[in-house]
Amino acid sequence: MNMNQITRRNFIKKGIRTLLYTCITTGTGYYYAKFIEPSLLSFTNHTLHSPLIPHGFNGIKIVQFSDLHLGYYYSLQQLSKVVAKINEKKPDIVFFTGDLIDDYQTYEGTPFVSSILQTIHAPLGKFAIFGNHDHGGYGTEYYSHIMKQSGFEVLQNAEKRIRLLDGSEISIFGIDDIMLGNPDIHGILKQAQDHLYTIVLVHEPDVASHIANFPINLQLSGHSHGGQVQLPFFGAIITPTLAKHYIEGFYHIKKKYELLLYVNRGIGTTRIPFRFLAKPEITLFTLQST
Repeated sequence: MNMNQITRRNFIKKGIRTLLYTCITTGTGYYYAKFIEPSLLSFTNHTLHSPLIPHGFNGIKIVQFSDLHLGYYYSLQQLSKVVAKINEKKPDIVFFTGDLIDDYQTYEGTPFVSSILQTIHAPLGKFAIFGNHDHGGYGTEYYSHIMKQSGFEVLQNAEKRIRLLDGSEISIFGIDDIMLGNPDIHGILKQAQDHLYTIVLVHEPDVASHIANFPINLQLSGHSHGGQVQLPFFGAIITPTLAKHYIEGFYHIKKKYELLLYVNRGIGTTRIPFRFLAKPEITLFTLQST
């Protein structure tokens, strides 16, 4: 194949991509992507199997939600519906993996956010990490305050053990945001123990290749929004920095250790108020010892 054929093929691909994107942003596609799909909040259910999961944790339910981006495109009323749906599942543990408010400098509903989030009930704990938007726009202190008022423990380069009455436990690590925070992956994960089932929360998924150098069983991330706009046959059109390789769902990464990564599509939108073939998502994981 000569260079002219390659150039022509690339030109055709770009033309088709542009045509499809134009269809989405005009007419019926525009209406669906702006007004319908962003409201189609879905629950995805998965069972996590591992011999490291203690028998006492069998059936324990974990909910992950991410990337709310509260603001002009996502309201407090919608947040209340998210919280109600989470509580319907009666989770034992809840994780929020970052990007609470889209722009802290312009958002006026901050005082009301914690009063809604604090109604999430999870008897074994609620945990949160920073996303890039939570550090951006001088949001760091606001985010910490909101989440603590909401009953969430913010894990910023920190570990938390969840222990049952029978003495069995699993380990949770939270890494500060990779883009705008002060992440210390090596400093904190060198404490990980290979005999404990261990989960790492980190906003940006593409650091999984570094996480896999430590004895971590599961990494939970967000940030990608599942591409937010996907096209048939082409997939995600634009993905953010550090969400180029891992867009949505499960991935197996093998380095020094074998890591299972799950990328949540998130709930809100940013930059453009569209979702197309990337429905907003809450994820429910059930633990199962093998």
